[in-house]
Amino acid sequence: MDTRRYYQEIAGRLEFRSGRALAKVAACVVIAFAGAYLPEHAGLGEAGRASLWILLLAAGLWVSEAVPAFAVALVVIGLQVLILGRPGGVLADPDQVDAWQVYTAPWAAPPMWLFLAGLVLARAAERTGLARWMAQHALALTGGRGPLVLLAAMGVTLVFSMFISNTATAALMVAMLGPVLAVGRGAGERTRAGLLVGVAFAANIGGMATIIGTPPNAIAVGLLASVHDIGFLDWMLLGAPPAMLLAAGLAVALGLRQQRAGADFLETGAAPAAVISTDAGAAPEDPAAVALWQKLAVMSIFTVTVVLWLSEPWHGLPTAVVAFLSIVALAAVGVIRSQDMRALPWDILILLAGGLSLGVGVAESGLARWLAQGIAEVPAAPWALALGLCYLTGLLSNLMSNTAAANLILPVAIALGLEIGGPVLAAQFAVPIALSASSAMCLAISTPPNAIVYATGRLGSRDLLAGGLAVGAVAPPIAVAWCFPMVAWLSG
Repeated sequence: MDTRRYYQEIAGRLEFRSGRALAKVAACVVIAFAGAYLPEHAGLGEAGRASLWILLLAAGLWVSEAVPAFAVALVVIGLQVLILGRPGGVLADPDQVDAWQVYTAPWAAPPMWLFLAGLVLARAAERTGLARWMAQHALALTGGRGPLVLLAAMGVTLVFSMFISNTATAALMVAMLGPVLAVGRGAGERTRAGLLVGVAFAANIGGMATIIGTPPNAIAVGLLASVHDIGFLDWMLLGAPPAMLLAAGLAVALGLRQQRAGADFLETGAAPAAVISTDAGAAPEDPAAVALWQKLAVMSIFTVTVVLWLSEPWHGLPTAVVAFLSIVALAAVGVIRSQDMRALPWDILILLAGGLSLGVGVAESGLARWLAQGIAEVPAAPWALALGLCYLTGLLSNLMSNTAAANLILPVAIALGLEIGGPVLAAQFAVPIALSASSAMCLAISTPPNAIVYATGRLGSRDLLAGGLAVGAVAPPIAVAWCFPMVAWLSG
C-alpha cells in the first residue's frame, strides 16, 4: 500500500506539471492568434498574418518554457510547412507543390555545417583530453597567485569558447579550478567567487568572436547569406575586438575586487579530476586511453581547419566546405566514433535550424518587410535603431535562450536594414544584435555557464547580477560603435 501510494503521488505530480504545461501552451496559442488576427494590421496579407501568428506563438513558448526550446523550433518548422508551404500559401501559384521545401532547406544550410563542425571539433578535443591538457598547463604557470589565476582562467576560457561551446568550456574550467574551490570557506572566499564569475562571463563573451562560437552568430550569417556574405575572418574582425574589450574590462574590475579583498595567493585543496562532456548522457572516458597519434591528428586537423577558415579570402574555399572536410577527416581517422556523434547536442542544431527556418518564413510571407516599415517610421538614426534592438535582444536573452531571442529579432532587423539602407545596413544591424545576445548574463538561468558556476555554491545571485548588468549596459554601444564602421569597411 505504501508503494502504491508513493507511485500515485508521483503520478499526481507529473499530471499537475503536464497540465500546467498544457495550460501554458493553450494560452500561448490563444494570445498569439489574438495578436495576429484580431487587430486590423493594415497592409499585412494572409500569409503575413499566419507568419505573425507563428512568430508570436514561438515567442510565447520560448519565454514561458512550456516545452523545450528545440521542440518549439520543430513546431515552427512544422507549422510553416503545413500553413505557409501549402499551395496558395506564401507562394501564390497553387500548382507549386514543393513550396514547403524552402522551410526545410536550412537543415543543409552552410551555417549548419559550420556549427556542426565546431561541435565535432570540440568533441574531439574533449575525447583526446587536449582541452584539459592546455587548461592545466596554462593554470599551472600562475603559481596560485590570485591575479594571475584570474587572468589565466579568463584568458583560457575566452579562447576556448571561441571554438568550443560555452557550456563545455565553463564545465571544463570549473573542473580545472577544482583544487582552488576545494578549500573551505574563509579567507579568499570573495576572490574565489570573483574567479567563478570571471570564468562564466568569459565563456559567454568568448562566443562573440567566431561564427561557431554561439548559435546567434551562425543565425545572423545564415539570414544575411542572400544579401551580404560574411566570412569566418570577417566575423572575427567584427566580433573579437568587442569580446576582448569586454573581457579586459571585466578582468580589471574583478582584479581590483581581489586587491580590495587582500587575497594575493589562493590556497589549493584536494579535488578529484572529472571528465567533462558536453552531453550529460555521454559515458566518461579516460583521455589517456586515446592513442597518441589520434591526439596529434586532432591537433593537426584543428590547426588546418582554423587556418583555412581564416584564410578563405586567399584560397576561396568556402568555410562550410572546410567544416565538412574537417568532420570527414576526424571520422576517417577514427577519433570521432558513432557514440561521439550521438553525444553531440543535437537539440542546439535543431534550434539553429528552426531559427533559420523562422527567418525564411518571416521574410517570404512579407511579415519582416511589414514590421520593418513600421519601425522605419520611428524618427531615429540607424545607429539608434540598432542600439535599441540590441538592448531588446539582451533583455530577451536574459529571460530565454539567446538563440531563441536572436531567432525573433534578427529577421526583422535585417528586413529593417534592407528597407532603409540596403544590404550593408542590414549587416550593420544583424552583427551587433547577434553580439548583444551573448551579453545577457544577469541571472543564474540566463546562460549555461552562469548556471554551472552558480551550482558550485560559492557565489550568490548578486555576484552575477552586478557584473551582468554592467556587461548588458556597455556591450550594445560597444558592438554598434565598432561594427557600423567595420562592416562598411569590409563591404568596401
